[in-house]
Amino acid sequence: MRSSLQALLAEKQILLADGATGTNFMEMGLEPGFPPDLWNVSEPQKPQDLHQAFVDAGSDIILTNTFGANAPRLKLHNAENETYAINKAGAEIAARVAEAADRPVIVAGSVGPTGELFEPMGALTMDTCIAFFEEQMRGLKDGGADVAWIETMSAAEEIQAAAQAAINVGIPYVFTASFDTAGKTMMGIAPSAIGGVTAELPQQPLAYGSNCGVGASDMMLSVLSMTEAAPNAVIVGKANCGIPVVKGKETVYTGTPELMADYVDLAANAGARIIGGCCGTAPKHVAAMRKAIDNYNASARPSMELVTETLGELVSPPAKAGAVGRRGNRRKA
Repeated sequence: MRSSLQALLAEKQILLADGATGTNFMEMGLEPGFPPDLWNVSEPQKPQDLHQAFVDAGSDIILTNTFGANAPRLKLHNAENETYAINKAGAEIAARVAEAADRPVIVAGSVGPTGELFEPMGALTMDTCIAFFEEQMRGLKDGGADVAWIETMSAAEEIQAAAQAAINVGIPYVFTASFDTAGKTMMGIAPSAIGGVTAELPQQPLAYGSNCGVGASDMMLSVLSMTEAAPNAVIVGKANCGIPVVKGKETVYTGTPELMADYVDLAANAGARIIGGCCGTAPKHVAAMRKAIDNYNASARPSMELVTETLGELVSPPAKAGAVGRRGNRRKA
């Protein structure tokens, strides 16, 4: 069943997004270094199965398998000429799953960073970047995406370019940044300032917020900052499933379904309205998050003391916090 993100936000106080793509695809046999976006054409059943697993777990929003499907990223695999087709196929796969659901499910067209640097640090210009994202978003829109989901961004210019591309293509958009460097993005944007990045554009996002980063506690710090700065905004918090730990050749995320359910309660009490999981979040985690939303009873805005007691200490705390954050002493990881 299809709907719009605007309609679903008007109907429900909290929406549940899906979980990880890459880490779940590795469980399906994705080889290290192989771009999962190409599976939209070569192995379409695999992304369809993952979308279905997230819908079955209770997700209201599913993200297409197109995070790296922009021309600069696809060029690394000699597939830049397939940008439109890969994105259209990715949206069509997710749309089939959404249409078959017995409740409204939103298809969000995942748009990740190009991996390029803007002038003067690199060669990327605003016009060129907008053109890259327009090509990707035309494929997503034509394939049936309801909204462009601009994610894991770190530079204001790239967020602006992607947002302008969405406006040009005629698709509503959401954007999220990754606050993974001492409480800011790699390019220095603070959570409290992220909402202003698109302020000068003619069309504003339906929602904005954060995804990925370093851990659920760090995500909560970002969510608290964003909701304090803009109490009426629709804030997204799509947290990694605990903390990544390297074990041999594998990266394992320490979060349990119980920890992610606790994260849901804390994020909702902090004011987030779209909550989901990022790296390491499997359908079993999303199912626990669905149950937490269905049983949610609002309570007081959480303190960071409660957050760290519940989810574990900060991994990459703001510089002013000094040595407060450190690994270890995680209650449920």
